Amino acid sequence: MPTQNHIHRLHTQGERLYQQLRKKIEPRYKGQIIAIEAESGQYVIGKDELQVALAAVKKFPGKKFNFFRIGYPAVHKLRVRAC
Repeated sequence: MPTQNHIHRLHTQGERLYQQLRKKIEPRYKGQIIAIEAESGQYVIGKDELQVALAAVKKFPGKKFNFFRIGYPAVHKLRVRAC
């Protein structure tokens, strides 16, 4: 099982790779999902999380990925409505 330190390193590496790719991919793929395999820097882009997750698992079996919504600070938005 991965340790907190290992998870933090993977997240940090994925974030760094995403920031390097942003200018290249954002104009064409804004709003789409990217899964980045942190060790190799390779990635998969698609229209939704499930499509991207399935493609990433197929392309990088047994690896871990970072998911980002291209051009946005988070993959999902949580809205809370008071009753």
